[in-house]
Amino acid sequence: MALKKKYIPLLTGVAIATGVFIGGKLNYADRSDRLFSSNSNKDKLNRLIDYIDYEYVDDVNTDSIVDVTVNGILENLDPHSTYIPKEDLARVTENMKGDFIGIGINFYPYHDSIAVIRPVDGGPSEKAGILGGDRILMADNDTIYGKKWSSSDVVNKLKGEKNSVVNLVVYRPSEKRYIDVSIKRTNIPIKSVDAAYMLTDKLGYIKINRFAESTYKEFKKALGKLQDQGATKLALDLRDNPGGFVGVAEQIADEFLEDHKLILFTKNKHGNIDKTYATQYGDFEEGEVYVLINEGSASASEIIAGALQDNDKGTIVGRRSYGKGLVQREMALGDGSAVRLTVSRYYTPTGRSIQRPYENGHSEDYYEDYYKRLGNGELSNAENIEVADSLKFVTPMGKVVYGGGGIIPDIFVPLDSSRQNETINYIRRRGYINYFVFEELDKDRSVYSGVNEDDFLNHYRVSDDIVLRFQDYINKRERTNITFVAYHEEMRQLIKAALARQLYGDDAAERLLNEDDLMIEEVITLSQSFNK
Repeated sequence: MALKKKYIPLLTGVAIATGVFIGGKLNYADRSDRLFSSNSNKDKLNRLIDYIDYEYVDDVNTDSIVDVTVNGILENLDPHSTYIPKEDLARVTENMKGDFIGIGINFYPYHDSIAVIRPVDGGPSEKAGILGGDRILMADNDTIYGKKWSSSDVVNKLKGEKNSVVNLVVYRPSEKRYIDVSIKRTNIPIKSVDAAYMLTDKLGYIKINRFAESTYKEFKKALGKLQDQGATKLALDLRDNPGGFVGVAEQIADEFLEDHKLILFTKNKHGNIDKTYATQYGDFEEGEVYVLINEGSASASEIIAGALQDNDKGTIVGRRSYGKGLVQREMALGDGSAVRLTVSRYYTPTGRSIQRPYENGHSEDYYEDYYKRLGNGELSNAENIEVADSLKFVTPMGKVVYGGGGIIPDIFVPLDSSRQNETINYIRRRGYINYFVFEELDKDRSVYSGVNEDDFLNHYRVSDDIVLRFQDYINKRERTNITFVAYHEEMRQLIKAALARQLYGDDAAERLLNEDDLMIEEVITLSQSFNK
C-alpha cells in the first residue's frame, strides 16, 4: 500500500489553523457607522456582484461567488482569519459550546442500520437501558435504517428540543428481541477532558483535547477527583490540543497561579492593551504542575504553557508548540454565516509573542511547518530548535525564554519514532480499528460481561489470532497485503485500547494508550526526583 508522507500529522496544520479560534472577550472601540461606512472599494465589489446577478449571460449562483470572494480576502490576511458558511455555523458553534440536546449515544452506520457503540455515561440513553450493540430502527414512527440515512440525517432525527421525548424501536441482537424505548432529550456533553487518573500515588493526570465553554467545569471536576485521591502534583496533557476560548485558558491557568500574577495581555491595532491577572481563586497554587506540549499544541494551550513558564510555575515538558499568538473574534455577516477575524495579538507575561511568521497569509508553507521541523531535526533534538537572540526574554527567577514561534519546553522529549509508523497512523485515521473492534464485540458481548475495568486493563491480553484477523480485515478493505510482523505489539495495544473505549469509556482507553509514553515517563521521573 502506497502511503503518502502528508497523511502523518492530521492534528497539526490546517485543522489547527481553520478549526479553532480564541475570542469572546474583546470589544471594538469603533462605532458601527465608522466600521461599516461606505467607500469606493466596497461599492466596487457590490456593483460587480449586481452586474453578474442581473446582466451576466448565464444564470450564476452569486452566493457562491460571494463565498469565494470572502475566502479570497481572508486568505490575504493571516492563516487564522476564517469564514464559516451558514450551513456549518450551527455545528461549529455547538462543538465549541461543549454540549448539545440529544439522547446521548455514540453510533455508526453498520449494515444499513444504526448501531450503538456505547451510550454516553449518565446520559438519557444509558438511563433508559440502551446497550452497546443495540440497533435503533425507528424514531417517532420513522424508520431510520437503510442506505438513504446518512449519519447527519440520524443525528438530526435524534436531536430535538430539551425535555422533548423521542420514541424508539430498538433491536437487541444479543437477546434477539425488539424493545420500545421512550427517551427524554437533554444536554449531552461533548467531552473536552479525555482522561483523569492517577499516574502515581501523588501524581495525577488530566488530558484536555480542546478549550470549549464547558472545559473549565470538566477540568475542575477532574482536578477535584484527583485531589480526593491524594494528588499533590499534576500532569496536564495539552498535546495536540488546538486551542479554543481564551477565557477558559485563563481560568485554568488561574488554578495554578497566585493572586495578581499576570496571565497574558492582548494588543489590538490601535495599541489598546488588555491585561488578565490571576485571582484569589485557585485550587492548585501550592501543587507541582507539569504541562505536556508538542508541535500540535496551539493557541489556548500555549496561553497556559506560556503563563506558567513566564511565572516560574511548574515545568513545561515536550517539544516546541505550534506557535499561534493571534486572537480571533466571531462576527455575523447577516445571512447566517460568520467570519472569525483576527483582532489582536496576545503576549505572555514576559512580553513574548509566540506567533510564528505568516508573511504569505494562508500559505502552504505555514501549514506544512511540521515537515520543516521534522526535516531540520528539531523534533528529535532540542539543539536544532531555531531561536533568535532578539526575541530573548527573562522570567522573574532568571530563566531565559524565547518568543517568535511557539513555546520551547523546559524539558525536551524527542518524537517517539516507534509511534510514527505511516501504515499504523493511516489505519488509525481511517477508523478501521474501531470498526473491527465493534464487529468483534458484536459476535458475542457476553465474553466481556463479567470483566470489570481494572481486570481488563491489568490482565486482558489481545490474542495473536485477533491481531491476524484484523490484518485480514484491513487487507480485504484496502485490497493490499499489509503484514503486522514488524509492529505486532503496537497493533495489539491499539486494539486493546479500542476495546477498552467501547467497553468502559475514554478514560480506560487513554490509560492504555499512555503506556510506555516517553513524555509521561519523563514526567513521572521528574516528579519523583523532586522528592529526593
